[in-house]
Amino acid sequence: MITDSLQHIRQYSSVSPRLERAALFLETHDCKALEPGKYEIDGDHVYALVQHYETKPREKGLWEAHRQYLDVQYMAEGCEALGYVPIDRTEVTRPYDRDGDYALFSASGDFFTLREGHFAVFAPHDVHMPAIQLEAAQAVKKIVIKVLI
Repeated sequence: MITDSLQHIRQYSSVSPRLERAALFLETHDCKALEPGKYEIDGDHVYALVQHYETKPREKGLWEAHRQYLDVQYMAEGCEALGYVPIDRTEVTRPYDRDGDYALFSASGDFFTLREGHFAVFAPHDVHMPAIQLEAAQAVKKIVIKVLI
């Protein structure tokens, strides 16, 4: 897992040339003005999902991981708690769904705050729980960029 502010995202471009395309999208778009929906960046190799939702209590969250894509989660507006735990410290509760590119897990992980203007990158071995409220539910706008591995 990587977490940092948008101003440093280019430092991680060496992870994947496709990650550089994701960085360019975030740097060149007014992310606060983007309407919810899917935005193609490079076909199914790199695409953005603009989401607007209310954060939820931790007990309603789900631990998830993906195999085909890195998740770049950028907070455009608001903030939320994000859970993280290495996959080897989890138990599978829903086997991998290839069509949806996800599996669900039972875990006890650590949480950090994803603040406006910051991002987190999750690899396939990074089980994560997004969309968790801090003190109370709040509306957020997040851009999740899927980067094919």
